[in-house]
Amino acid sequence: MPPNDEVPPASSGSPEPSAPAPPARLKSTDIARLAGVSVSAVSLAFNARPGISDATRKRILEVAEELNWRPHRAARSLKGASNDAVGIVLARPARTLGVEPFFAHVLSGLQSRLSNEGIATQLLIVEDPQAEVAVYRRWAAENRVDGLVLFDLTVDDVRPRLIAGLGIPAVILGGHGAPLPLTSVWVDDHAAMTRVLAYLAALGHRFLGHVSGIPSYQHTRRRLQAVADARETLGVDIVSVATDYSDTQGASATRQLLEASPRCTAIIYDSDVMAAAGLGVATERSVRVPGDVSILSFDDSILTQLPHPPITALTRDTYALGTLTATELLHVMAERPEPRAVQAPTPDLVIRASTAPPADIDEWRVS
Repeated sequence: MPPNDEVPPASSGSPEPSAPAPPARLKSTDIARLAGVSVSAVSLAFNARPGISDATRKRILEVAEELNWRPHRAARSLKGASNDAVGIVLARPARTLGVEPFFAHVLSGLQSRLSNEGIATQLLIVEDPQAEVAVYRRWAAENRVDGLVLFDLTVDDVRPRLIAGLGIPAVILGGHGAPLPLTSVWVDDHAAMTRVLAYLAALGHRFLGHVSGIPSYQHTRRRLQAVADARETLGVDIVSVATDYSDTQGASATRQLLEASPRCTAIIYDSDVMAAAGLGVATERSVRVPGDVSILSFDDSILTQLPHPPITALTRDTYALGTLTATELLHVMAERPEPRAVQAPTPDLVIRASTAPPADIDEWRVS
């Protein structure tokens, strides 16, 4: 019989040798034994609490580092230990956040500053404000995060008082400069919008369009108040159209404004995504920018700098806004000071080729 057809030897009936079991996870008792200390000393060392000498703390941490050991997260939570994580919950449509440069830059600034302290960010996108509140309650019960950053402060917002009551250190990115239950980092959106309106009025524009964000947001409300004030102080006529910040609704609002009577000679957008969408609508309809309509945007990301023509915008260092917010949160987490309002710089106007004095609007027609 050929070698390949050899019959294997009969089984002896003995069981096959099993693979070695994975090593059991080390526990704090193991670290205590190897470091020659008590279990409570290990807890004090990892929670950065007094009660042990520097030499003992160093020995415990060196043993743990050599064995790549960290306290189990659940056990740390039960003991109220630090999680080295900051939570962010956003109740906005994920499709709008995915293309919004503002959030990308702010989150980059936040994470950069927090990373220097070994702290991560935990980001969660939810469907509505009710779901956001439920997340905060769950995180507080589970001791999931060491701090929070709140976005999109609304009129009569319940979150600041709720978070203060839950006892989680937190900072609001937004606000109005008035006292709040939590520390806030805010920008004077009223002054920023007034700067835009004064610039367009000085160019000679009298019929303006405004593609706004969500009206319930406090920063949108302050911009709308500046618009209302400008009707009296600058003698301009302004039509505002509310949107959800998406490119789809930004484009729809642009069509609406271009079809209005009298026609707008300039349109202000509350975000770069919507401004880029509006420029696309104008191009699609053979409406010249800025010959027939001027376009201006908030935030000033790459979306305003790359198109032709490049878009005039209110510019600010959004990355720095994120680092400032993180710095304030670290202070709150460490010191638990009285809440305060920290004002970030008001955006500056960068003039580009998308704005010019108005032409005779009777010379063009919207196709």
